[in-house]
Amino acid sequence: QVQLVESGGGLAQAGGSLRLSCAASGLTFRSYAMGWFRQGPGKERELVASGGYRTYYADSVKGRFTISRENAKNTVYLQMNSLQPDDTAVYYCAAGNYYSQADNDYTYWGQGTQVTVSS
Repeated sequence: QVQLVESGGGLAQAGGSLRLSCAASGLTFRSYAMGWFRQGPGKERELVASGGYRTYYADSVKGRFTISRENAKNTVYLQMNSLQPDDTAVYYCAAGNYYSQADNDYTYWGQGTQVTVSS
């Protein structure tokens, strides 16, 4: 059974940092493209970052967020710096067979972790 478990969310002040982790099990992690998505209040779910080998960042997070992966630990990370209130959302990690900006191209999803940024 495939499981993706996010952690590291919480409350941060504007300008602060958080590091999200997503631990995967039940799949050959190194074979999968990994992405981080988010869904803010009243907003559509959007891709924040994907990759590790090839990376994509949403324009709104370029220069502030960094995605990385550690295959030996079956874990993907999202380092979030210079956080802004607009970054408030539930953040999800997802695994897919190839890198894509479309959420329906990702097969497996975590349960999500809440990130709240106060001004």
